[in-house]
Amino acid sequence: MRRIISALLICFSTWALAQDTKPLELAPDAPDRHIVVPGDTLWGISALFLKDPFRWAEIWRLNAADIKNPQRIYPGQVVILDRSGDQPQLKIGKLVKAEPRIYVDDATQPIPAIPQSAIEPFLSQPLVVEAGTLEKAARIVAFQGGRISVGAGDVVYATQTKEKAAQWQVFRAGQPMIDPDSADENKGQVLGIEATYLGTARLLKAGEPATFEITSSSEEIDRNDNLLPTPPFEIIGYVPHAPTKPIAGRIIKIYGGVGEGGKFSIVSLSRGKRDGLEVGHVLAIYRTGAEVANLYNDKPEIYKLPEERYGLLFVFRVFDRVAYGLIMEAPRPVIEGDTVRNP
Repeated sequence: MRRIISALLICFSTWALAQDTKPLELAPDAPDRHIVVPGDTLWGISALFLKDPFRWAEIWRLNAADIKNPQRIYPGQVVILDRSGDQPQLKIGKLVKAEPRIYVDDATQPIPAIPQSAIEPFLSQPLVVEAGTLEKAARIVAFQGGRISVGAGDVVYATQTKEKAAQWQVFRAGQPMIDPDSADENKGQVLGIEATYLGTARLLKAGEPATFEITSSSEEIDRNDNLLPTPPFEIIGYVPHAPTKPIAGRIIKIYGGVGEGGKFSIVSLSRGKRDGLEVGHVLAIYRTGAEVANLYNDKPEIYKLPEERYGLLFVFRVFDRVAYGLIMEAPRPVIEGDTVRNP
């Protein structure tokens, strides 16, 4: 038993040293306790107690395995701040009887890490088509009734696929996603192909071609658009935490049809699984210092301002070479090309 405990302590200590070594700082108005209610998130509760919400795992004294499979926190539970030791610690107290306004269905669901409503479409919809995926995807080749384009309720025929899933998604291959940091040396390294979500379909009959019914559509569906099985939907319950290895990338795109983003905006990143990113990682957002001109004694001067950290994002979906994050803090507009690194 002693050996097991020692091994666990060594494992946790090694992981903890890889995190921020500064003492934990409590939020200025950190409460002594908080009753969890429907709508709470791990990030939101963490921000109540900590100055740096991404250090949530440390105040809970979690090891690396606990981060991916955290203790479930439910509405009605009480989170207690213990200030008695050298370092503050959070604990779960006795369950508080749910008030009438707290619905039973909500109270039986663990709270997510971040606002689920902000990321739901990005959890289920295809965002990136990786190398080889298009070749495996079914492709629409004809419409029932000789239509030019189709939508919800229409029947389409597609190339054969080995997948027998009942529920499918329709998408259209878009523009390649280019790594900004490799544009000069490698003539723009392609990280993946962006996928435009078009709708959903169900498999009616396998064959060559296979028969599908379009069950929903966000825009018109054309020939040569693709289909992929719908991925399982999961609540993001990973504990927010900093990466254990150095990671540096850039924001490739901000979603929503705007040139700037802010809190709860979705962004794509130029790093993925192969770079060490995983769901739950928190990255800091940096703005490269601008060059400014100054006139001194009638002589022009050029200065490059220092890089400045100004925000945090939570990584919620990861592909091989690309990841997607939700902006959690950003007092100024986020723009494409900004740098992301370990906080």
